[in-house]
Amino acid sequence: MPRSVNVVASRARRKKVIKLAKGFFGRRKNVWTVAKNAVQKAMQYAYRGRKEKKRSFRSLWITRINAGAREHGMSYSQFMGALKSNNIELNRKVLADLAMNHPEAFKAIVDQVK
Repeated sequence: MPRSVNVVASRARRKKVIKLAKGFFGRRKNVWTVAKNAVQKAMQYAYRGRKEKKRSFRSLWITRINAGAREHGMSYSQFMGALKSNNIELNRKVLADLAMNHPEAFKAIVDQVK
């Protein structure tokens, strides 16, 4: 009796990886061994990138809040410390948006904590 190897499942698994490699350059998109490694590396980069995105957005928000606070004569650390001591619980994302798009509202917050 011939050996059973379940080609249906093997092909489906390979097809799934090749589909994920769509848009890759050269043999990375259609040669199984190369595509498998390329997709695995891409998944690692994507996982790491999701973590880095959070860091970079927080850094951007801090920069924007700092710029807005310095326009009103406070440093970022002084401003955040004053917010905490006055029990104003606005997160950095909201504060950065106010500093960028609604400077009059941000000024009101700064005046409240001074």
